[in-house]
Amino acid sequence: MLKQGLQQKLLQKLSPQQIQLMKLLQIPTVSLEQRIKEEIEINPALEEGQNEEESSADDEFDNTYDEADQDKDLQRDDFNLDEYISDDEIPSYKLATRNTGDDDERKEIPFSGGSTFHELLVSQLGLRVLDDKEFQVAEFLIGNIDDDGYLRRDLNSIVDDLAFSQNIDADPVKLERLLKIIQEFDPPGVGARDLQECLALQIRRKLVGHKGNHILQIALDIIEHQMEEFSKKHYDKIQKRLGISDEEIKEAIHEIIRLNPKPGNSLTENQKTVQDIVPDFIINNNDGVLELSLNSKNAPELRISRTYSEMLEQYSKSKTKDQSSRDAVMFVKQKIDAAKWFIEAIQQRQQTLLTTMNAIMNYQYEFFLEGDETKLKPMILKDISEIVGLDISTISRVANSKYVQTQYGTYLLKHFFSESLSTDSGEEVSTREVKKILSDCIGAESKRKPLTDEKLTAILREKGYNIARRTVAKYREQLNIPVARLRKEL
Repeated sequence: MLKQGLQQKLLQKLSPQQIQLMKLLQIPTVSLEQRIKEEIEINPALEEGQNEEESSADDEFDNTYDEADQDKDLQRDDFNLDEYISDDEIPSYKLATRNTGDDDERKEIPFSGGSTFHELLVSQLGLRVLDDKEFQVAEFLIGNIDDDGYLRRDLNSIVDDLAFSQNIDADPVKLERLLKIIQEFDPPGVGARDLQECLALQIRRKLVGHKGNHILQIALDIIEHQMEEFSKKHYDKIQKRLGISDEEIKEAIHEIIRLNPKPGNSLTENQKTVQDIVPDFIINNNDGVLELSLNSKNAPELRISRTYSEMLEQYSKSKTKDQSSRDAVMFVKQKIDAAKWFIEAIQQRQQTLLTTMNAIMNYQYEFFLEGDETKLKPMILKDISEIVGLDISTISRVANSKYVQTQYGTYLLKHFFSESLSTDSGEEVSTREVKKILSDCIGAESKRKPLTDEKLTAILREKGYNIARRTVAKYREQLNIPVARLRKEL
């Protein structure tokens, strides 16, 4: 049964401009240039460059639009096109943004070029005597080798792929023979199916040039027959089984750890495009006074297209205004408005970034002054949110993927946010401070007898940090530090 009723609701919605600003906030500086280029491509009313004679042009537009208010023919319902055109709530100084200073130096980043890893392998394949079918199969095998230099696929699966995709009849025995040829290529260890085979290939390559080398023979024996004990660092068991001295096992282990576990990287590291970290903020220490600046080299200067502005001028001065010209000027005005919103969003983004980073800098002033991680204070998003008067989600967007450059290094903004921990004296300290002390203790330990989590817990408690062993283990894992047994060295 249908009923008619009156309902009152209170809704809160984000405007398109607010959504655009939120998206721009979370974009780091390195991606901002691409985002601006995309906006320029889709909006012809937006272009790069300084805005010329902004204020005079705006005054001229306002006057011509006021004269056009007399036209009543194009009014439809309650909508007046000329009033819409003359409505300019955004001040002229917001119609352009300049993101670089007069002294800023533009630098181009050079990129190295060369053959790819797989192309180098195929070039070596051309030096072998193979018929057309064998060459095609070997080339297919090379295509299945990953960037680390490993062939991680089963040979039977590759046989099936050759039959279906290349219409080549092959068998695992033939593939094994061709793979042995590929494994003779440079870099040593390429084409291995696991780490054990990769290391064994490299040791055998060394033995070719050093025949009868006793230490290399021991190293090969360890890799081929004692790999599990070696990975767990049970050196005493290896020494007992092989009947070798302390010096011999030490030299053999030294030979093994010098091998490359990812041989493909030795050829691809120069060809890969290096993603440099571009800092969003720069903090300089000027005689004990911190100065914050926003890195805006990747944000070009923006302005409203003069061509589109002149279109509105011509329309307002035109005496004949038909439906087609009305539609055209509506399109022009919408594009100009979109360009204004985008320029204003870029300016608001910069202001929000500076305000937030300034609050973080003042909160962690001692750290930015001295670079000592033990000076970091406990800080969460809510602390900065209350200082700058912005929502926590906005602070999170600012801190996401943003970097700050200091004289002590370049840091991710998230690095400065940490929970608090109470000491025996009741003082609140940052967990970063505890991790720094934990890292220093492990760095100064004896590698022949590394400190266990229990001993690390005892050391921290002696320093006044009341912390549980499981918490020490969690911090150690967050620092990517293995357990004591795997840190052991001879």
